[in-house]
Amino acid sequence: MAGLVGEFEVKLDVKGRFLFPSGLRKQLSGGSQRDFMLNKGFEQCLTIYPLPEWEKVSAKLEKINLFNPKNRMFYRLFHQGAKQVSLDGAGRLLIPVAHMERVGLVSDVMLIAYNDRIEIWDKAMYFEMIEGNMPNFADLANEVMGDFNNEE
Repeated sequence: MAGLVGEFEVKLDVKGRFLFPSGLRKQLSGGSQRDFMLNKGFEQCLTIYPLPEWEKVSAKLEKINLFNPKNRMFYRLFHQGAKQVSLDGAGRLLIPVAHMERVGLVSDVMLIAYNDRIEIWDKAMYFEMIEGNMPNFADLANEVMGDFNNEE
């Protein structure tokens, strides 16, 4: 699977479902278009992984030393609340109430696709986070990308 990309605005219905955007679905390989693993993200968001991508992440995590207390805590926190979810026959994804409450999802939601995952944000929180970090974007780019030294 090539890296996912894009921002998609969706609305949650009263049951916590949203119609999975066709533009995002087209980016997924055939076997990845229906089943996902949902868990919390690193900021105030949820993350869904196409199931094959979740399995790759899990395979990496199986290799960490669980005798190290920090590793155990990371493993617990990363997996806490993880739940397999699937698109229904109408192409909707249901977000469990507990997950919605955890990150403050109500109605207007942004799906942020990058690399192997899709983040689910409350729309207002997402744009607040982005705007709050834009003044530091150039410094962040230098810090993250500066070590590449124009490698090709």
